[in-house]
Amino acid sequence: MTARVGVVTFPGSLDDRDTGRAVRLAGLEAVPLWHRDTDLKQVDAVVLPGGFSYGDYLRAGAISRFSPVMGPVVEQARAGMPVLGICNGFQVLTETHLLPGAMLRNDHLQFICRDQTLRVENTATAWTGAYQQGQEISVPLKNIDGRYVAEERVLDELEAEGRVVVRYVGGGQGGHPLTERRNPNGSLRDIAGVCNAAGNVVGLMPHPEHAVEPLVGTGRTDGLGFFTSLLRKLVSA
Repeated sequence: MTARVGVVTFPGSLDDRDTGRAVRLAGLEAVPLWHRDTDLKQVDAVVLPGGFSYGDYLRAGAISRFSPVMGPVVEQARAGMPVLGICNGFQVLTETHLLPGAMLRNDHLQFICRDQTLRVENTATAWTGAYQQGQEISVPLKNIDGRYVAEERVLDELEAEGRVVVRYVGGGQGGHPLTERRNPNGSLRDIAGVCNAAGNVVGLMPHPEHAVEPLVGTGRTDGLGFFTSLLRKLVSA
């Protein structure tokens, strides 16, 4: 029986179909979930995709966290179900306190879209087991509220426990300062993604779902590992 992965659509989500395709390419079944659903339809994992959410004018993800679907998502995540938040989904995970820290406006106050080099720091999560420790991958990045911040004690704790999942390590090309800078949004300690203590909940700002086919996006498939990692995790469970 194929493992089922719920893909939540919020008002303003724009990467839900891309995420669903990435899930299917990894050999999993994508199950659409609407933000007002209260039934997760017996899925084995959930992805909160990127885009925008209603209420972002208040704070990114601040209203989406109160959507009915987030009740059972939070409950199941705390019980061990794998949950991945991408971009706006990462913002929602911090607002629900499934992940520590917060997302603020980029330090240059501009929207940025580019291919982004990441270093995989933690391969022990439900979403990164297909990668090698220290492996560098390239996936698209697009955000305006992508600056990850947390108190120093929280950052120290994340580092000590190995909960920084991916880190920004290089920029793109094009001759523009925002394109070439290593850290695209001013995230503290170059953090691009983190996980909870159990490793089942992961949030990251870049978009792995846009790097799963050679003819689309970066022309690379570096992002597919996030989804094949889940398949490996669920099959071995």
